[in-house]
Amino acid sequence: TTTTTTTATMLTMLLARSVGSASLQTKAASASASTLRLRAACGARLPQLSSSVSLQQQEQLRPYGTPASEQKAAEKNSSSQEEGLPTDYRKHWREAPSWEKRYGGGRHAFPDWIEHLDRKMFYKIGFGLTALTATAGVGLGATSFAVVGLPTALFWFIGLRDINQTQHTIRRNFPVFGNIRYLFETIRPEIRQYFIESDDLQNPFSREQRSMVYQRSKLMTDTVPFGTRKQVYKPGFEWIHHSMYPTKVDYQKVRVKIGNKDCLKPYSAARLNVSAMSFGAISANAILALNRAALEGQFYHNTGEGSISRYHKQHGGDLVWNLGTAYFGARDKDGNFSPELFRSTIQATPSVRMIEIKLSQGAKPGSGGILPRQKITPDIAEARGVGFDRDVISPSTHTAFTGPRGLILFVRRLRELSGGLPVGFKLCVGRPEEFASVVKAMIEMDHYPDFITIDGSEGGTGAAPLEFTDSVGMPLVEGLTLVHNLLIGCNIRQHITLIASGKIISGFDLVKTIALGADVCNSARGMMFSLGCIQALKCGSNRCPTGIATQDEELQKGLVVEEKWKRVCNFQASTLRNAFKLIGAVGLSDPVDLEPEHIIRRVSEHRVMSYEAMFAKTTPGELLEPGNTSPFLREALAAAKSYGDFIVEASSVVVVVVVV
Repeated sequence: TTTTTTTATMLTMLLARSVGSASLQTKAASASASTLRLRAACGARLPQLSSSVSLQQQEQLRPYGTPASEQKAAEKNSSSQEEGLPTDYRKHWREAPSWEKRYGGGRHAFPDWIEHLDRKMFYKIGFGLTALTATAGVGLGATSFAVVGLPTALFWFIGLRDINQTQHTIRRNFPVFGNIRYLFETIRPEIRQYFIESDDLQNPFSREQRSMVYQRSKLMTDTVPFGTRKQVYKPGFEWIHHSMYPTKVDYQKVRVKIGNKDCLKPYSAARLNVSAMSFGAISANAILALNRAALEGQFYHNTGEGSISRYHKQHGGDLVWNLGTAYFGARDKDGNFSPELFRSTIQATPSVRMIEIKLSQGAKPGSGGILPRQKITPDIAEARGVGFDRDVISPSTHTAFTGPRGLILFVRRLRELSGGLPVGFKLCVGRPEEFASVVKAMIEMDHYPDFITIDGSEGGTGAAPLEFTDSVGMPLVEGLTLVHNLLIGCNIRQHITLIASGKIISGFDLVKTIALGADVCNSARGMMFSLGCIQALKCGSNRCPTGIATQDEELQKGLVVEEKWKRVCNFQASTLRNAFKLIGAVGLSDPVDLEPEHIIRRVSEHRVMSYEAMFAKTTPGELLEPGNTSPFLREALAAAKSYGDFIVEASSVVVVVVVV
């Protein structure tokens, strides 16, 4: 109220002065005196009165019974107490400089000097350098003229080029000096990684994680002194419940048989393998090193969508042929699936142990891709079965089948064409009811894929638009848990091996993923780190400094295959060894006995939960019986749609229609 009244009084006095009304000025002074008396009664410090208030009126405003000298002393003490300063602080006061007043208020501690280096300053400096050059040429000789003239000419060249270009506003407005911004922007990732980034900042992998892979791949000591660096009371921290009676894992049980009743050639897989990375996305030397490691370490190597190249075949390591929507290696001239080419490729490559139909991948679920023709090398064209005259398109969906029944029929067809090899499909889980419809088709047709690969949305070896990378698809934990529980609830889990991929890099990651339902795990970026990847984040530029994610022959020379395959082998073996030690610490001798209850997660500062409590576990056949358990999975099954499915027989151009 006092503030409002004071404001009104000041406005009244200003109005009175502007119109020159003496009576109005008298009334304003009277109102001001009343306001000050109110503030004095409330204990507020009296401000200095306007000259319009007479001395007599000021005397009347003083609290009753207080002499004028005591009032002034009280005001002085009150002022200094309110400001928290000594009584005589004013004699120590220093007037703030003009630049501090201008750039104060939390915007800048110092003036923004770069804004003065505009075009006008460019011309001033340029003409000054020109004058200096002319003076040097006249008075000091040709040598001095060259020493000063070359920088001057370079200054004018860069500045005029910046002014005349139209792409960058900063360079046009601040010639020469504006390039400093782009210089710092270019080296920002390196500065951040080497000087600013903390050891546990996962962006996408922390320095601690990368160092662990480097140490294990080189067989260096990977123990950590002085305790954990993690914030154990921070939400998101995870650990495993150990046993008072640890045991040892039976190494005869560490491999997994992949292949159900319809498979003629089942495959015995390691628990950790090389995830899908295409030739073209990574270099020939990287392929050679990974495949040699797969051969020596007895684990498989997924080819990625780019099909089987000569480099995949050279060492003879076990391969999983990833067959994507473009059907590379098994496509006709129009890009459709060719059974004849598929069969001939299988017969020519005895190292192919399994076939994986790629529906989607974690890095870009629901999105296709394009390989520009300028990036197609002779080796890539040979491996993918494409020409050099056009861009190669990978559609977002398959053309050989559609719908859930079509998918299962295509699985059966590939198994027959391959001579009985295990066949499965890979996806990043999206709409639960769509996967539930595939489960329904399996049950109705009594035919099952040998394996299903669940790729988490945190997968990252495929380049994609930011929206797809950050905002599409289920992360691995949720996707794997949904698929695992749905298969158990429908009593078909025993027919299908579950493979999981998505930021699996340590023994704990492996144990956690197995506990959530996976039988086998794949790792892509972990294997890249063991090859020497430094997370330079230049995978899509063809300028990978380590020679891994590039087709530049000069950069590939830095990756020595004979050295790097050993490191991949060491990393895979060390990770498995530490994972099995963790399983033994839980008191288990077989990885299959791991359960979600063994993994604990802190969900808040004062609350922890096991994964079993977070994701209710189903029992075999539970979802096939009436009940109210697992409502989310029951809703997905109820929402599963029926589809009219078809398969196009390329050889006879006959359309077979199946109506559910």
